[in-house]
Amino acid sequence: MQTIQWFPGHMAKARREITEKLKLVDLVIELKDARIPYASTNPMIAEIIGNKPRLILLCKSSLADPIITKAWMEYYQKNRIISLDIDSITGYHTKDILRYAELALKETFEKRKQKGITSRTIKAMILGIPNVGKSTLINTLAKRKATTVGNRPGVTKNQTWIKITEDVYLLDTPGILWPKFEDQMVGVKLAMCGSIKDEILDLDALVLASLEYISRYYPNKLEERYGISLDIPEKMQEEIGRKRGFLLKGGIVDLDRTNRMFLNELRDMKIGAMSYERPETESI
Repeated sequence: MQTIQWFPGHMAKARREITEKLKLVDLVIELKDARIPYASTNPMIAEIIGNKPRLILLCKSSLADPIITKAWMEYYQKNRIISLDIDSITGYHTKDILRYAELALKETFEKRKQKGITSRTIKAMILGIPNVGKSTLINTLAKRKATTVGNRPGVTKNQTWIKITEDVYLLDTPGILWPKFEDQMVGVKLAMCGSIKDEILDLDALVLASLEYISRYYPNKLEERYGISLDIPEKMQEEIGRKRGFLLKGGIVDLDRTNRMFLNELRDMKIGAMSYERPETESI
């Protein structure tokens, strides 16, 4: 498997700016991809935010296996971590976000009250990896196009304050990956979800790793979508290309075309809703 690394210069700059502006916010809202809650957790974030109150949002829940997402939510609850599974496209649970933000700030509000401060103003920082859905969520909460949205990593390059209500302000930040993935499967899962630019990836290796995982946990989805019931990734890859008619001279399968089609369908949920991590096998 290819060693995947992606840490553009603007991300290093973003880390410095986030650290500097953290003192301006009451709450950190950390967005994770519901399909990969562990892989989409930047280990630097915990180091950066320290003891700052935190709300975890599992985004794109409609793309994930609902049974596995439920298990993740129970896992967070067991560990006393305030969290909510949402989907900005369908609007699932988005109306509950501000209520959960207030819940995460319960102690903060109590301390203000003890000091005679009645204000319940919330200044929150939005953090998450590239392409996790920060801009889409902010636009949903603001009920307007407050930020640029793009279905590709690296769209947000600057930090911007967005007014959500009279009492709630959000600080949008660029998505941050980390300089080195200690576990290469983290990079694979991020790539499967489109959080790393395809231009730097070995698409052949990525597709084979994806097929291996899906055939293990969701074999019926491959059979339903492509009509295959094989268990060897290389053979599945070739058979998918052959069934789609992606052939070169001599009947050779065009693997490049097959790979791009498969990844597009995987990310567009045409294969179905799936999760690539389970809480019993991962940690926070």
